[in-house]
Amino acid sequence: MSVAVFNRRWATLLLETLTRHQVQHVCIAPGSRSTPLTLAAAAHPHLICHTHFDERGLGHLALGLAKASGQRVAIIVTSGTAVANLYPSLIEAGLTGEKLVLLTADRPPELIDCGANQAIRQTGMFAGHPVQTLDLPRPTPEISARWLVSALDNTLAQQTHGAVHINCPFAEPLYGEDSGEHQDWLEQLGDWWQGHQPWLNYPPVEHTNVQPDWFSWRQKRGVIIAGRISAQESESVARWAEQLGWPLLTDVQASTGNPLSCADLWLASPQAQAVLARTQLVIQFGGGLTGKRLLQWQAACEPDEYWLIDTLPGRQDPAQHRGRRIQADVTGWLQAHPAQPQPDWAEELVSCSQRARDAVKTHLEGTFGEAAAAWQIPALLPPHGQLFLGNSLIVRLVDAFAKLPAGYPVFANRGASGIDGLLSTAAGVQRATCKPTLVLLGDISALYDLNALALMRQCSAPTVIMVVNNNGGQIFSLLPTPEAERQRFYCMPQNVSFSHAAAMFGLDYACPASMSALQEAVTECWQHGGVKLIELRVSETHGAECLRALVREVSAS
Repeated sequence: MSVAVFNRRWATLLLETLTRHQVQHVCIAPGSRSTPLTLAAAAHPHLICHTHFDERGLGHLALGLAKASGQRVAIIVTSGTAVANLYPSLIEAGLTGEKLVLLTADRPPELIDCGANQAIRQTGMFAGHPVQTLDLPRPTPEISARWLVSALDNTLAQQTHGAVHINCPFAEPLYGEDSGEHQDWLEQLGDWWQGHQPWLNYPPVEHTNVQPDWFSWRQKRGVIIAGRISAQESESVARWAEQLGWPLLTDVQASTGNPLSCADLWLASPQAQAVLARTQLVIQFGGGLTGKRLLQWQAACEPDEYWLIDTLPGRQDPAQHRGRRIQADVTGWLQAHPAQPQPDWAEELVSCSQRARDAVKTHLEGTFGEAAAAWQIPALLPPHGQLFLGNSLIVRLVDAFAKLPAGYPVFANRGASGIDGLLSTAAGVQRATCKPTLVLLGDISALYDLNALALMRQCSAPTVIMVVNNNGGQIFSLLPTPEAERQRFYCMPQNVSFSHAAAMFGLDYACPASMSALQEAVTECWQHGGVKLIELRVSETHGAECLRALVREVSAS
């Protein structure tokens, strides 16, 4: 019993330490070996506990919470393959910057590699994907509380982005009444328990990223690219670009108001190419670009210099341009580099964008399908809400066709761009903000994470899950895959109806057959609340064909 009590003391200190590093949310999957951590989290008065029976979805739930809150989020899972299921969310966090703390329960060393149940080699199992790892010893009173709290503080202080993996072995017994033993072990920390600060503080390192030659660069012909940045940062970038008179190319993840919308259609046109060839400086804010034509232009452009500003470390530029990689907060960097008002040097791009918007309207007005839904998505958004976009074809259609409102929050998993855990991530985003949420994704993505509909039942504000059912992964329709093998090995049509999924999880359901019916179904949810799954049964290839046709038409104009 003494072992069980001390396990709990150890876990209590661990969870308290996390709260000193702004952890408010803890995502917990069921398991026996993780009992000390689970009970310590449940007993902590300042922690909000979320549960899910699927560790892969649990990791993405935490990812969404971290994405929308901007805070660290902890995850507690038991030993064995439960840990391995966190891999996809850990990888995504490393690429997009969300801070996750993985608390993985483990068997003690003597039970590893000897055939013990649910025992695998967990040390180092995530390779280089965590930004920091901490392999804790088996809890014992011989190790001081000061060592544990300072080891945790040291690890978390080095977490500038991505996930930290803390492996926590616990010996049995894991259960038992609290006998009051080992309270003196916790009391080694004295009045620290009455405060709110870490035991070991690491003051932040201040970086000064002012470019001394900005005065001369801002008078040249520049282009600004807005990538994966927040809604607030997006609005600041848009104002800054307008003052400079520089064209702003906006990714779907940025909320700039997209003054030059439909860029994925017009960027390849001869007129646009001729204008943009005069660019002397490109400044990109945030990574993770979506549009194919934007990525092609970004890769091919040859300005005098290319600057990339992002809080994440690393190059973040697959085209390897010559220039400057500036790791900085976008808002602070803009304030340190004021714009000098000057006329727009690339006015011709406005007409390029307008022609593309006119072409989209001509093609899609009066039609019903995923292309039309992507084009009309701004009209479907909830007031004062947020948008979560899936991957594959649908995010490309929204990027190419829609003009999203300025300052409207947009979330996505565009780090590794996988379809695993999209519904779970959206659930986390909704829980962190408590805002009305529109989730838009494809049928294969929804099937991949179908049990996350259990998480959606707990949404605190009106939520619409719009599943575009084009019967398979139609993103592959855009690729030169062999026709004979395309359906079987790439698109993989499943011929399912999501009405059964909605019924299984007790969600409202609608299957509109027109844009007006879709608008009505969405509006009803915003007005009356609840969670509604809306299935759009659409032509299998029409969305991909629309994108291909419009790119061809606009690029030739």
